[in-house]
Amino acid sequence: MGALIGLVIAIGSLLGGFMAMGGKLGVIWQPWEYVIILGIAVGTFIIANPMVLVKDAGKACMEAIGGKVPKRADYLSILGLLYALLRELRSKPRNEVERHIDLPQESEIFTAFPSVLKDKELCLFICDYVRLIIIGNARPHEIESLMEHEIITHKKDSLKPYYAINTVAEALPALGIVAAVLGIVKAMGAIDQSPEILGGLIGAALVGTFAGIFISYALLSPLALKIKATRDSQTRVYVIVKQALIAYMNGALPQIAVEHGRKGISNEYRPSIDEVEAATTSGSRVEDVKEAA
Repeated sequence: MGALIGLVIAIGSLLGGFMAMGGKLGVIWQPWEYVIILGIAVGTFIIANPMVLVKDAGKACMEAIGGKVPKRADYLSILGLLYALLRELRSKPRNEVERHIDLPQESEIFTAFPSVLKDKELCLFICDYVRLIIIGNARPHEIESLMEHEIITHKKDSLKPYYAINTVAEALPALGIVAAVLGIVKAMGAIDQSPEILGGLIGAALVGTFAGIFISYALLSPLALKIKATRDSQTRVYVIVKQALIAYMNGALPQIAVEHGRKGISNEYRPSIDEVEAATTSGSRVEDVKEAA
């Protein structure tokens, strides 16, 4: 919602200010200038990036515009799931815990937290490292190093759309100049026309420069930064899982280990100790805790 509000303010200020100065909106509307700029931008973006990244960039844009970041209820689900798994690890034999991580879609622990089960990458991350804990041969610092390496790799992959879109944003002012030059070439072909016609052609050409700069700095660059912030927030859940599991491997009780994870959540969405306790020790669903709050 914030992205849409910002977009309305930016475009409204642009058009409103231009009209207040006595400008006519019809002058700005030069569709072929926009076709040249955006067409070249899209074409070079596809040339420079594999199709997997092109698709992920579209997904990242939708996530950024929709503000798809983990909220308080999502963090409560993650902490509740971790507590349940760690409690099983502490009190149950190996074979009973393995059934939860071998088939999480059939586990009563994972199915109690559908938002975590829905995130296949996060679910796999949790299961992989709980499995390593069950094996018991790896030392905590070795597991922590492995986790950090995987999180760094995941973060780099998730931020590829940000770098790709930001590169296009940096190139757009130059693409605007390309469109403007083509417009000037067209205007020079009509040099024998009246000043009124010639002025209109030159004005249309200059719209290309304006469009390239505006789309770059007012649209794509902010969108790229929004994608970066969104993907950073999504990656944060892996750090929370890492902190909780490493704390448990170092001898912390499940409730204390979960608290280690809670401390990694930003203040904006961090649930209180009471909320986490209600979501873990009472065995209640996160949705019930949320309604009670």
